[in-house]
Amino acid sequence: MTPSPRPFRRVLAYAAGAAVLAATACAPAEEPAEPGAGAAAECAPGDLPTLNGGTLTIGTDSPAYPPWFVGDDPANGEGFESAVAYAVADRLGYPADRVQWTTVTFNNAIQPGPKAYDFDVNQFSVTEERRAAVDFSAPYYDVRQAVVAPADGEAAGAESLADLQGLTIGAQVGTTSYEALVESIDPDQEPLVFNNNDDAKQALENGQVDAVVLDLPTAFYVTSAELEDAAVVGQLPQSDTAVEQFGLVLDLDSPLTDCVSAAVDALREEGVLADLEQEWLTEAADVPELS
Repeated sequence: MTPSPRPFRRVLAYAAGAAVLAATACAPAEEPAEPGAGAAAECAPGDLPTLNGGTLTIGTDSPAYPPWFVGDDPANGEGFESAVAYAVADRLGYPADRVQWTTVTFNNAIQPGPKAYDFDVNQFSVTEERRAAVDFSAPYYDVRQAVVAPADGEAAGAESLADLQGLTIGAQVGTTSYEALVESIDPDQEPLVFNNNDDAKQALENGQVDAVVLDLPTAFYVTSAELEDAAVVGQLPQSDTAVEQFGLVLDLDSPLTDCVSAAVDALREEGVLADLEQEWLTEAADVPELS
């Protein structure tokens, strides 16, 4: 049996409401419905047209990395995305004992064609190109930008944005990372720009920069799997310009898309997503927000 997620996730109540529309002969033309409109009326808790009746099948890749998943089993409810997946499932009326997980590689999950899952969770950025092949739910995470530095370097001890302003910092040109660097840190000297993140990482290793700015998922990965003796110093404030978002992936034109989106929207409005982000991406990963 799938282990139950933490108690507060089990008590998430499923709430659904239906909008009743009235029309008369002289009423103005109806506005086009927003994505997900009316979905709640059709999302019968625990009785959705899932891949396997009565069970919700969730996909992700293997191995799955912390802090998105913690431990060897994505089904254990540990880690941000595992916790989000169970929260969405519970909102849809599928408690942990009615959830099953399946392994799907990142690339296969977003390819056209029939899917082996009801939804997949694996740090998928929502893009128009991908929307041609799959559906996305409402976003469950606004990607943050983070500062990465050698663990023994000057930037590693930064506790505020001001502590970084006098340092040499780099980022990939034309990215949200570069925009966040300029917007949030506003360094005294012109930031160094690189053609790609590999060049930025190499510059960090060679001591050409004191720190680099990467999106948080990339920062987690490179400090755990690619760069030796490097650390994530902190997160930058959310950008006022370009925002990258993660969404749950579903089959193209899936009958579940509106229901899953409604569940994600409700979790965001109630503050559940923010609580999980604080628990798993800030506290558990020890990544403070720099201000």
